[in-house]
Amino acid sequence: MDEKQIVKRMSRVGIYGNIFLAGFKLLAGILGKSGAMVSDAVHSLSDVFATIVAYIGVRLAGQQEDAEHPYGHERLECVAALILGLILAGTGIGIGTGGLAKLLAGQGSIEVPTVLPLIAAVVSILVKEGMFWYTMYYAKKLDSSAFKADAWHHRSDAMSSVGAFIGIAMARLGFPIMDPIASLVICLFILKVAWDISADAINKMVDTSCDSAFEEELRTFIASVPGVVRIDLLHTRMFGNKIYVDLEIAVPGEMPLKEAHAIAESVHAEVEKQYPSIKHIMIHVNPAEEETKVH
Repeated sequence: MDEKQIVKRMSRVGIYGNIFLAGFKLLAGILGKSGAMVSDAVHSLSDVFATIVAYIGVRLAGQQEDAEHPYGHERLECVAALILGLILAGTGIGIGTGGLAKLLAGQGSIEVPTVLPLIAAVVSILVKEGMFWYTMYYAKKLDSSAFKADAWHHRSDAMSSVGAFIGIAMARLGFPIMDPIASLVICLFILKVAWDISADAINKMVDTSCDSAFEEELRTFIASVPGVVRIDLLHTRMFGNKIYVDLEIAVPGEMPLKEAHAIAESVHAEVEKQYPSIKHIMIHVNPAEEETKVH
């Protein structure tokens, strides 16, 4: 199955699955007199838009380089992930506001839920946890930040359903105030996930370097390529979900230009073969006899 087919399949699962769950939970929440389940249904509905945004972001990010975008379009996937984070944050705030309004209205205005919302919560937890693992599996295969964000969106929905289940169960046991409190707990879960997704997207948009462990591993690998005397400079930067590398290597100073160029070409080919996440490596060659400044 190629990348386009995987993206289409994940999108269908996310959209159709969430439409079914949103409708089922909304009906259960209204008929079962549960504000927490209605809030949970709204969360599932937001997942439909989240999956659509992730799909569009991945498709746009996969476009080939052109004259106006010589470095490609990978950052569009980060934009999609950031939009997902904002959608999630808006959903969480809306759910929290609704729960707070019910609490302020007083316990007398809160109805005791029926057993139907409890059943809906259990169904939601099982389905959304399954969607999380399915989406995350393929998101890792594609190294897609947008679909990883979408997977966590599914997980946050499963967690919100856990909160809804506990709140509804407590309300049925004689504590009706726990139903709107469950909405507030759901809000906090959602806002935490929204923050994590947004922070990761922003980090990938501002040319953040790779972690020191990865750079050290890369240094060791490059130093092992035949002909490389030493590494004078190594800079990495994230561009969406891809990595760009600026490298200076030293080769024997008396070596003919053709041979020095061949070593640089060898390093270029071996690095991009060993590390598929590295989209491009720019290499400058120094003569080994001269100590070069590390910038």
